[in-house]
This record gives sequence, C-alpha cells and structure tokens, in this order.
Amino acid sequence: MTCSKSVLPRNFYTHDTHTVARELLAKHLVRCIGDAELVGMIIEVEAYGGGDDPASHAYKGVTPRNRLMFGEGGFAYVYFTCGIHHCFNVTTQKQGVAGAVLIRALEPINGIEMMRRNRRMTRLHDLANGPGKLTEAMGMTKRQKKNSRSTNQGEATHHFQPTSPKISTAN
Repeated sequence: MTCSKSVLPRNFYTHDTHTVARELLAKHLVRCIGDAELVGMIIEVEAYGGGDDPASHAYKGVTPRNRLMFGEGGFAYVYFTCGIHHCFNVTTQKQGVAGAVLIRALEPINGIEMMRRNRRMTRLHDLANGPGKLTEAMGMTKRQKKNSRSTNQGEATHHFQPTSPKISTAN
C-alpha cells in the first residue's frame, strides 16, 4: 500500500484561524507509517489565535515553544501536555501572525487495526475521541512537530486530504 498523495494546498492554511478550523471539519487526516495508511475524518477542532486569545500558547508572544505558531500556516505544531498526552495542531495564518487549530477528534476510517494496537483497545468510538487519544491512535509525538502538511520526515508523514462531505451544519 502506498500513502495517498492528495493534499490540501499551502494557501488553504494561510487564512484566518477560525475559517481554517471550520474548513478542516470533515477533511481526512492521513498519517503514513511505513506501508500503513491511518486515516480519520476530522470531527472536532478548536481554533487558537494569538495575542487576543488568552487560551492560545501565543498569547504572551513568541517563545521557543510556540515559535512555530508565528510561522507560515500548514505545519504541525505538536506539544506534550500534562505530562501524559501529545496534542496535534496545524498552524494557520501568514508568516508573523500567530494561529493554530487543535485537532480534537477523528472518526477512524482506515488503518483501524493499527490504531487499536496503538491505543491498546478495541472499541472504535474511543479510539480518537479526544486530542490525546487521537495522537496515540495515529502514532504522533513531538517528532512530527514542524512537519509540513505533506512532507515526508523520516519514517512517517501526515497530511490533510480534501473531501467532499455531504454534511449540514447548524450556524
């Protein structure tokens, strides 16, 4: 099996963080590990801006930890939290403007058996229904930080695929 190469264009990520967050819903997050392709549909996200968002890592300005949030949109921003979980974000905005979208939950689509092994559980609903569960199921750690949305970095790559979902939203 070869990993799908269909990816969202770089300019998809360089818009307002809240816009990117809404547009990521129902897209597919694809992670390739060797010949395995893990795929999940994004079903929950959180948008984090910069200086005007007290919940954002970028709220107090640039630090070594959050520097990536101030770079060009479309890169993985992965961090370790509470001493137990990794969280996977994708950066947004243009160079110099902080923003990131936390991918909070996925609906597993492909590579489910590997996700089950990674999480050491079998219940499908619980595989990726939280940010820490998602990164564990997808085998993500801080090693994926700074990876482009389509760059192969050693043994693994990840990217977002465009989809044509048939969903309705209540706004």
